[in-house]
Amino acid sequence: MEIISDPTKVQHTSAVHVLHIHSAAVCRDFRSHRTALFDGIEEGAITTSAYSSQIHERQNDQAMDSLHDRVSVLKRLTGDIHEVENHNRMLDRMGNDMDASRGFLSGTVVKFKMVFETKASRRMATMVTSFIVIFFLIYYLTK
Repeated sequence: MEIISDPTKVQHTSAVHVLHIHSAAVCRDFRSHRTALFDGIEEGAITTSAYSSQIHERQNDQAMDSLHDRVSVLKRLTGDIHEVENHNRMLDRMGNDMDASRGFLSGTVVKFKMVFETKASRRMATMVTSFIVIFFLIYYLTK
C-alpha cells in the first residue's frame, strides 16, 4: 500500500476509489438489468416459437382434415363414375338385344303375312290357334 502525505491527494484517491466502486456496482446493475431484459425476450421468443408451432400444428391438422374430406368426396365420385360406366354398358347391351329382338319380330311378322295371304293358310292358322287356346283353357281348369 502506498502512504500518502498530501491530504488533497487522499481525497482525490478516495474519490477515484469510490468512483471505481460505484462504476463497478452500476456496471453490475446494468448487466443484471440487461440480463433480465434479454432473458425475458429470449423466453418470450421461445414462448412465441412454441405458440407459433402450435398454430402451425393446428393449421396442418385442419389442412389434413380438409384433404381427407376432399379425398373421400373424390373416392365417392370415382365409385359413382364406375357405376355409371357399368350402367352405360348394360344399357348398350340392352339396346343391342332390343335391336336383335326387333329384327326377329319383323321377320316373324313377315312370315305371318305370308301365311295369312292364302285361304288354306288361314284355316291352318285358325286351327293351330284354337288348339293353343283349348290347351290353355284345359290347363287352367285342371289346376
